[in-house]
Amino acid sequence: MIRFNNDYNRAAHPAVLKALEDSAVDSFAGYGTDELCEKAADEVRAAFSCPDAAVHFLVGGTQVNVTAIAAALRPYQSAISPDTGHIHVHETGAVEHTGHKILTVPSQDGKITAEQVAQLGEAYRTSPIREHITQPKLVYISFPTEYGTVYTLRELTEMRAVCDKYGMYLFIDGARLGYGLAASDVTAKDLPRLADMFTMGGTKCGALFGEALVITNAALKPDFRSYIKQNGGMLAKGWLLGLQFDALLRDGLYFDICRRAVKLAMDIRAAFAAKGVPIFVDSPTNQQFVVLDHSQIEALESKYTFEPDHAVSPQHMCVRFCTSWATTDQEAAALIADIAAL
Repeated sequence: MIRFNNDYNRAAHPAVLKALEDSAVDSFAGYGTDELCEKAADEVRAAFSCPDAAVHFLVGGTQVNVTAIAAALRPYQSAISPDTGHIHVHETGAVEHTGHKILTVPSQDGKITAEQVAQLGEAYRTSPIREHITQPKLVYISFPTEYGTVYTLRELTEMRAVCDKYGMYLFIDGARLGYGLAASDVTAKDLPRLADMFTMGGTKCGALFGEALVITNAALKPDFRSYIKQNGGMLAKGWLLGLQFDALLRDGLYFDICRRAVKLAMDIRAAFAAKGVPIFVDSPTNQQFVVLDHSQIEALESKYTFEPDHAVSPQHMCVRFCTSWATTDQEAAALIADIAAL
């Protein structure tokens, strides 16, 4: 069975596994205070051109999202999220569990606009009963989104301007950041000036596990390690995170393997389009959503694992095919041939 259901179905890139093996005989300080985490943090700062940023390594996406958001917000403040946002639909109410309301905004293929955020900011600013409602203080967006779409540089710049106007933080969830940067006019150097915090995902981009949180807003940096510890996110063997990001950032490997995954996804998308299969979302990244009828699904699922998203009609289903850093040319070629034979 060939898996196209997600981008975390294989262990890790060989460079990461080799780094783990090479370090097995060494000993390190605990809780991320080791030289490997320090080196990896410097490499993250260099890759994103943010020499003054605070960089923290955590194990997983939900863990880093809830820790960062809870640390940024006062008890009466809330987070704005697309209605498809990961913190809203796929994290079991983790943000709400910390006592913070999520204000959802209708999205278009996973994206929200600066205008929508401005409407919420203005409604709070002009409200005569502000003490009775939560204050929208943080905007959460994913890059790429849960539907594989990406914000343009112009859209993120507009979002930044609205956040500045209403005194909000902008937090960019980059669980699939490498795939987004490979398919957008946004560059790694743009993110630190646009976001107060953003994540560089490792779990879906070649690491065994791990996310790097980059904090550029000075107000959010103090005592952040205390928030990590309090939220159960401080890994005793923290060097296992640092060495993975060190391996992935060496010679631009992280960006190269994500770029390759996007290319394979575009080849698969082109095969569906050539066969006349409707493309449900115009995604330029490694996640492709297409509409198949039940006979097509049956034909493909005998050999491939892919993810159902939702029913489009009684006869048709929107499904997701997802490439990753580990997808081989042979796997993509086999799927493309079988699409042509539908």
